[in-house]
Amino acid sequence: MVIKMTNKDKRFYQYMGKFFGSRIIEKQTNDRIYDDNDKEWYIYIEEDKVMAFISISHRKIKNIYAIKEKYLEELLKEIKNENNITYSIVTNSYEEIYKKCGFKVYKDNTYKNFVTIYMEKELAIK
Repeated sequence: MVIKMTNKDKRFYQYMGKFFGSRIIEKQTNDRIYDDNDKEWYIYIEEDKVMAFISISHRKIKNIYAIKEKYLEELLKEIKNENNITYSIVTNSYEEIYKKCGFKVYKDNTYKNFVTIYMEKELAIK
């Protein structure tokens, strides 16, 4: 089940609290997870446990983590259907999943552990 939350939601920290400041998550994703006020979180929950999450702020994906790829794929597909994601610098840990879900991936030598992903808006032919 996918739920959407912000850090203002009553159960947000019950689900997400253990991920903030986690060195295990940081090591896996090469990224730190913060609970900024302007983020909307897509969280995949199974048996009342977080299996994956993605945060979005101002049409940019900010944080990504998944226990298994299948959960991340479902989140990315939902986000793609609901949002027009612009250029987002994200962990390269899930690069193949981004491509599989239809995101464009741009690699830049500037970032060792990150890639830029984005959506190409399809032009409507009238």
